[in-house]
Amino acid sequence: MLTYENYIESTEALRNRIGGRSPHTLLILGSGLGYLADEIEDAAVIPYGELPHFPVSTAPDHKGRFVCGRLGGAEVLAMQGRFHLYEGYSAQQAAYPVRVARLLGVSSLLVTNACGGVNRAFHVGDLMLITDHLKLFDPTPLSGPNDERFGPRFPDMTYAYDPAYQEVARRKAQALSVTLREGIYCFFPGPQFETPAEVRAARLLGASAVGMSTVPEVIAANHCGIRVLGFSLVTNMAAGVLPQRLSGTDVTAAAEKAKHGFGTLVRACLADMKE
Repeated sequence: MLTYENYIESTEALRNRIGGRSPHTLLILGSGLGYLADEIEDAAVIPYGELPHFPVSTAPDHKGRFVCGRLGGAEVLAMQGRFHLYEGYSAQQAAYPVRVARLLGVSSLLVTNACGGVNRAFHVGDLMLITDHLKLFDPTPLSGPNDERFGPRFPDMTYAYDPAYQEVARRKAQALSVTLREGIYCFFPGPQFETPAEVRAARLLGASAVGMSTVPEVIAANHCGIRVLGFSLVTNMAAGVLPQRLSGTDVTAAAEKAKHGFGTLVRACLADMKE
């Protein structure tokens, strides 16, 4: 079990490595989307493995490091790669960087992921604004004893994805002529892709996309008072939507195609994610 002292030690080590910077937003970059961190200006780069108590990314295309600097006119702490339950990490470990970022002074989270499209009106390459999520029976990062220094025992999730930030995203997408879908993200732990039956069940419950990340981090963010904006990139249609098998290589290819619109929208939103 991770302790509050573990978080403090990680935070102080990270604070020392970023050289006095004060990031406002934590930017979590999902599969195939890490390239955006390479565009950060005046960057300090810190591999996760060089910080005490941090997990190490093992997922393909996840570089496993923080990049701290300026992007879109905002001070950001970007995660170039994240942690997943399918890597063998607990939900608490998957959300560990969120709590560290909060102790560092971060007050907003822009979280991204690659997802499978469940809504039949979606297409590969679409960007989706996450309006809510579904997590059915999988672990939560809040299991176990609650530490009131982070948040309450029973945190409210009514506005897990901040309504004001969603309006920022809609406004920016319209101004940039970026097509922005909207929908509910359904969490499955992976690493296997969902079955057609699971996808049908997710659709019946109201989901527009499925994926293997994001939700543990968003729960932890809400628990400790961080406002959240979330985007999904549809890198494949989920199992059974199209008469074809799924492949992990689809993620990188779709991310490359959506590179310009995704990066432009994220940078524009960062500039307006203020208190």
